[in-house]
Amino acid sequence: MHWQQLLDLSEQKSIQQARTLFDRDYDRIIFSHPFRKLQDKTQVHPLPEHDFVHNRLTHSLEVSSVGRSLGRLVGDSVLERRPEMARQISANDFGTIVASASLAHDIGNPPFGHSGEQAISEYFLLNAKLLESEFTQKEWADLVNFEGNAQGFRLLNKSGYQGLKLTAPTLAAFTKYPRPALVSDALKPRRSQKKYGFYVSEADLFKEMAHKLGLKALAEEQWTRHPLAFLVEAADDICYHVIDLEDGCNLGLLSQEDTIELYAQVIGERFDRNKLYTIRSKREQIAVLRALAISELIDQCKTLFLDSEEDILSGKFDVSLTDAIPAADHLAQISKISVQNIYRSRTVLEIEAAGFTVINGLLEAFVPAACSIQKGKQTRKEQVCYRLLPEDTRYEIEQAPTVYLALRALLDFVSGLTDSNAMNLYRKIGGIALPGKI
Repeated sequence: MHWQQLLDLSEQKSIQQARTLFDRDYDRIIFSHPFRKLQDKTQVHPLPEHDFVHNRLTHSLEVSSVGRSLGRLVGDSVLERRPEMARQISANDFGTIVASASLAHDIGNPPFGHSGEQAISEYFLLNAKLLESEFTQKEWADLVNFEGNAQGFRLLNKSGYQGLKLTAPTLAAFTKYPRPALVSDALKPRRSQKKYGFYVSEADLFKEMAHKLGLKALAEEQWTRHPLAFLVEAADDICYHVIDLEDGCNLGLLSQEDTIELYAQVIGERFDRNKLYTIRSKREQIAVLRALAISELIDQCKTLFLDSEEDILSGKFDVSLTDAIPAADHLAQISKISVQNIYRSRTVLEIEAAGFTVINGLLEAFVPAACSIQKGKQTRKEQVCYRLLPEDTRYEIEQAPTVYLALRALLDFVSGLTDSNAMNLYRKIGGIALPGKI
């Protein structure tokens, strides 16, 4: 792979222009409807009454900030090594591509976090006898393994969402898993093949993009990552390791001293305990350590990427950057403790349980209604449920040439609901609350 093709420099104008195509990508994502919905989607914890923790929106903004720094630092060195590219692209452009892809990295996540993904998948698995015969093997693989990354790629390419029309480099940097759901060989242990990144409905779009950018083919419908996707993944890894720990401490799920020690291990020689305790506020102490930890991890990931640049471009390098940096063992320890003390806390489990109940309830109401439209025969209940769907979703279902594409349109609606929207709709269709009496 070659940077000139990977960055689609043939489409770029002089770097002297005030607003580049990559700047336009960033702006279009941040003003898009799916992005704004992230403000009411759970990150890990429900929003407490007397404190602040991160939701999907604040998490995405922070990942984007870290991604911008990583992109700029890497871009500066790449251009220093390849000065002939500097006439067409700047280090800031590298940063903007990674920041844009990072901004959108959770845009396809359904309500209630990962439990929402699992709930959608389990609905189809549990109803396989009734539904599976309607679909091809590839289509069924999509439905029984709902994937937020593939859903995000679909939304970013969907004309109904203001027609974002992002550049190919931004879309490729967004795609951490350049493969469909059903493959003949998962190519373990390659990190890029761990999950999948596009549905059957967007397979041709991805193939066209991969050819345009010169992504290396690994097998039929499987490619190497765009190099900048490693930076997007690293930005996400850094933020959820470091910031979820801060949230856990602020909520009392982890002690102040334990949190300090975990951060200190990541920070290394820059950690100064005496200086830390000159800060009176315990919360500010944690905030300072969080910032130092992020800075250290950015530096380590940048160094590893640049040291591995040729292997990344050849497709030989295919692991998460944060799994191979000097601080990897410390991050693994943070992850282990976070699972025990944070991700399995009662409030988090309550959110997960609610997600399974609510999402399953919505699908039980709407999937039969959508399928019956394709068959031209509806029960009275299916008619009523169908009419509760938004007009644009109904139009897509009615225009869909196959049951699979009809359900893709329905899942765009269900996965696009915020936590509050999903809960309120579930209460109404389940008879738990009547309109105006919630």
